[in-house]
Amino acid sequence: MSTIVFVHAHPDDEASGTSGSMARASDEGHRVVLVVATDGDHGVPPADLSDGRTVAEHRREEVGESARVLGVSRIVWLGYADSGMTGWPQNSAPNALMNVDVDEAARALAAVLDQEDADVVSGYDWHGGYGHPDHVMVHRIVRSAVELAARRPRLLEVTMNRDAMREMFLAAQAAGMLTEDWDPDGPGDDGNPIGTPQAEIHLRVDVLPYLERKRAALQAHASQTTDVGMMLAMPPEAFTAMFRDEYYLEPGHEPGMRTGWIFDEEPAVRS
Repeated sequence: MSTIVFVHAHPDDEASGTSGSMARASDEGHRVVLVVATDGDHGVPPADLSDGRTVAEHRREEVGESARVLGVSRIVWLGYADSGMTGWPQNSAPNALMNVDVDEAARALAAVLDQEDADVVSGYDWHGGYGHPDHVMVHRIVRSAVELAARRPRLLEVTMNRDAMREMFLAAQAAGMLTEDWDPDGPGDDGNPIGTPQAEIHLRVDVLPYLERKRAALQAHASQTTDVGMMLAMPPEAFTAMFRDEYYLEPGHEPGMRTGWIFDEEPAVRS
């Protein structure tokens, strides 16, 4: 069995991004470790937040419940502050993730990789999927940590399939489910298009058998009504279409997307 470390920027990113892969890896006997870079303190304050209790404390508990659902063996908090979206006042906070020294943060993550003797580590694509500055920083930190680790783990980078998103949106619009316009080729938070073209993706993981676990992991973050709430409010067929696949890049590999599993010994035939 192997150890796989999933690195995410904020509480709830694990649920929306890689929870199907995490649940499957755990069910198959692999050790699953979750590293969360920030405390998520710019998230939505829950309506029942008691006096003297912080949003970050509440969200830490939500991550714990998500991890329980997914079979995560260990949670590690890097301890940085949520930077917020590009242009927010929180960008200038001294402990905001986007302002940290990459080498320092990479050394902290590399120490975790060494403690776990990690076989695989998962980060984000070069622009963090949609350009969030904390996601971009996680990409940089993970890349550096891989180089610093005593035993260099295999690197995967979770992304979104831009072409599949475009097709899903157009199909939903044609079916009358959506009336607004949205263009995945338009600018994300950093001005770049969202996700990655399918031609540049290396691995598609079908997590349909774990979709209810994915939903449960999202439900663990119920306080985040603006984003998680929107995801959970999707009609079942739309939720399935949006979340049944998880996509990864594997730097250094030849182009071409295969459908398979992270721990396949040989590449599966693309379906």
